[in-house]
Amino acid sequence: MAQPKRQLRTLERGILCLAIGAAVLLAPRFLQGTRWFDMVAGAYLVGWFALALGVALVAVSLFKRGK
Repeated sequence: MAQPKRQLRTLERGILCLAIGAAVLLAPRFLQGTRWFDMVAGAYLVGWFALALGVALVAVSLFKRGK
C-alpha cells in the first residue's frame, strides 16, 4: 500500500505562498507583449494576497517554533 503523504507544514506553506505571490507580481515584467500579459497583470490582487498570506504563515510558524 502507498503511504499517505505528509502534510505541508505551516512554514513550507508560507514559503510557497510567498513564491507564488512574487511570481504573479513579477511575471508581467517578463511577459510584455504576449497574450499572457493581460491575464497575469490583472491578477495583481491575487499576488498581493498571496504575499500577505505567506508572510502571515511564516510569522505563525516562527511564533509557534519560539514557544
